[in-house]
Amino acid sequence: MRNFLDRIGSALRKFMYGRYGSDQLNLCLMVICLVLWLLSALIQVAVVQTILGTLSYAAIIYAIFRMMSRNYDRRRKENDWLLEKTGPITKSFKRMRRQMGDKDYKYFKCPSCGQTLRVPKGKGKIHVTCRNCGTSFQQKT
Repeated sequence: MRNFLDRIGSALRKFMYGRYGSDQLNLCLMVICLVLWLLSALIQVAVVQTILGTLSYAAIIYAIFRMMSRNYDRRRKENDWLLEKTGPITKSFKRMRRQMGDKDYKYFKCPSCGQTLRVPKGKGKIHVTCRNCGTSFQQKT
């Protein structure tokens, strides 16, 4: 059985050699496919079910096409486009998650320039100077 699985794995690696594979856009397409499929299962209107089901199949077919493609430049440009559009949203979620998980510091914005500043928690009212613009102000931690 082990030898059989090794041969299948080897054949799959040979088949995928030189192909693009998966990236963030493919993951996004898979999530879109799943959401559309779930919506089509929940909505009881036949026309809407058909449209959502068709869009779901189109998303999965396009994801498979992208995985099997040998045109690296084109697939990379498509993925870069997605990352460019979703970059600011992703950065803000990562920043919020990091700030929520940080138990030792409090984060706030400078009233003058909007720079995010970090001060230790539990120090009471402290005098803060922004490193970006030099504005001094009081902040409660």
